[in-house]
Amino acid sequence: MKLGFGIDIKKKNIIRALKKPYFYIKSFNKQKVFCIGLNKTGTTSLEKAMKDFGFLVGDQRQGELLFRDWVKRDFKRLVKYCKTAVFFQDSPFSHPYTFIAIDQSFPNSKFILTVRDNPEQWYNSLIRFHGKMWGNGNVPPTAEDLKNATYVKKGEPFYIRMHLVNVTEDDPYNKEELIDFYNTHNKNVIEYFRFRPDDLLVINVAEPGAFKKLTTFLNIKSDKTEFPWENKTDEK
Repeated sequence: MKLGFGIDIKKKNIIRALKKPYFYIKSFNKQKVFCIGLNKTGTTSLEKAMKDFGFLVGDQRQGELLFRDWVKRDFKRLVKYCKTAVFFQDSPFSHPYTFIAIDQSFPNSKFILTVRDNPEQWYNSLIRFHGKMWGNGNVPPTAEDLKNATYVKKGEPFYIRMHLVNVTEDDPYNKEELIDFYNTHNKNVIEYFRFRPDDLLVINVAEPGAFKKLTTFLNIKSDKTEFPWENKTDEK
């Protein structure tokens, strides 16, 4: 069976791998795909497409549990986690700096930067989604909402907000800071891969032809022409 990039995975190797913790597969160490777009940029739709292609997708919760490592810029456990699958997305891969550490640890990998039509669209999607998850009717949520919210554990959404973006407790969803965060992350990713265009795909999953760009980038044949649209209400 071929799994992206022409990687040939024998059935017996898959069965053996599934018996190991975190589905550890040594043959997956060399060539991987990382979605490094911010959350609420169509990452769930991309994840669904990758699963449909047959890629082994990393356990998202395992990645989320590494946020405090990211705060310290300690990527040792993340590198170990990346040996458990082929495709990864969302936290902490969507955070600044992670893509640099992963690129250095896994040469020849492919990176996908998912984006929205514009920063304003992304910001509105983010605050609506967080409001639905944790806001108790507030859009965006307040600091108290985040402190009382349960995600991984109670108060984790507040901790993440304070350490991920340059915002204050009085204004945890400051629009100017968040839009700057979106623009800066995208700019840094594109600049980093400026002389390696074959390694980075910048894609808006809502645009016509986006799915074809993905299959071409990954050298995959597919009868489908459009992305499976996941979290449709929240992504718009």
